[in-house]
Amino acid sequence: MTTAPRIVALIVAAGKGLRAGGGVPKQYAHLGGKAVVAWSVAAFASHPDIAAIYVVIGAGQADLLTEALGALECEIVIGGAERVDSVRSGLEAIVAATTTNNLGADYVLIHDAARPFLSHMVISRLTTALAHHRGACPTLPCIDTLAATTAGCTGLIGDTIDRSSLVRVQTPQAFHFDAILAAHRLHAAQPDQPPPTDDVQLLRAAGYSVAQIEGDPALEKITQSEDFARAEALLVATRRVEAKVGRTGLGFDVHRLEAGEELWLCGVRVPHDKGLSGHSDADVALHALTDALLGTIAAGDIGSHFPPSDPQWRGAASHRFVEHARDLIRARGGVIDHVDITLICEAPKIGPHREAMRAAIAAMLGVKVDQVSVKATTTERLGLTGRGEGIAAQAVANVRI
Repeated sequence: MTTAPRIVALIVAAGKGLRAGGGVPKQYAHLGGKAVVAWSVAAFASHPDIAAIYVVIGAGQADLLTEALGALECEIVIGGAERVDSVRSGLEAIVAATTTNNLGADYVLIHDAARPFLSHMVISRLTTALAHHRGACPTLPCIDTLAATTAGCTGLIGDTIDRSSLVRVQTPQAFHFDAILAAHRLHAAQPDQPPPTDDVQLLRAAGYSVAQIEGDPALEKITQSEDFARAEALLVATRRVEAKVGRTGLGFDVHRLEAGEELWLCGVRVPHDKGLSGHSDADVALHALTDALLGTIAAGDIGSHFPPSDPQWRGAASHRFVEHARDLIRARGGVIDHVDITLICEAPKIGPHREAMRAAIAAMLGVKVDQVSVKATTTERLGLTGRGEGIAAQAVANVRI
């Protein structure tokens, strides 16, 4: 009786992936209530033919991956400087497992984490093709007119190119394990060679042919920030998730100005002759923002999560409160669309610090800077803020759950 081949999935998630915005690598950004990388891991984990999953990550990303995957299990491998280095690290980790546990792989499916919507149909087509070929990959026809250019998308257009002989290549790319391992080792022994953009190139360079299987438009790669909106729309259209409903939360806070205190506003230390006193570092803006975020999921207020009477919060950095509220929203599958903060004070001037404040809040929330608004106003010298006795802040948060 013929033994079924042992099939291993190798997901490449080692890139910095910051072109998509959000403050974290795109593979760890949330899409439809879970991290991008988790979609691919879940697809492989639920396929009956996949025996093991390896995820190759960048140095220092282990905590991000653990949080992203939750209960999903995988083997973690630290990647290299280029994609080709990361794939080779993953392949060598499978070899090490073979030596240690007598497991290893007969076939390997190498997949980019930035292509989250992987179907069982594509996986099965690939593994079926490997019965007759050493490698296989999903492709899609080129439907747009193609033309040469010498200056990117800003110069003059050149001659058109016959698209009938061209295809768009996707991942996962499937291989007999021994063949792709040998191809990667051969490439590593030739350091002057330019890095390939995918693994099919390496296998073909090693003298093997690669079969095509029908690709899937849903496997489009997430690269730019606008790709997340497209992917969210696809999730709803294909009923993978329900359409999210917008919610708005409001927050307000005020703290007294006192001599001898540091002044923290929106996570930025602002030079001033007085600082705010109160809960934690008394960052009035972040306290208002925390309440606004908590309000979007009806999760109480900042005092119920971080009681002022608890000594552990004395002098604490207020970004911890914002990040706690952010994590609660993410746990509910929520997406933070926009926050707007208004500081109410006579002094100091907020304008010189506005961009640093926006950047600090964007980093806390894992969103782009253009999703954060910070502005200031006065009360025409009326009331406690007008007399310079304190600073008030109000915040609005827009979230989709």
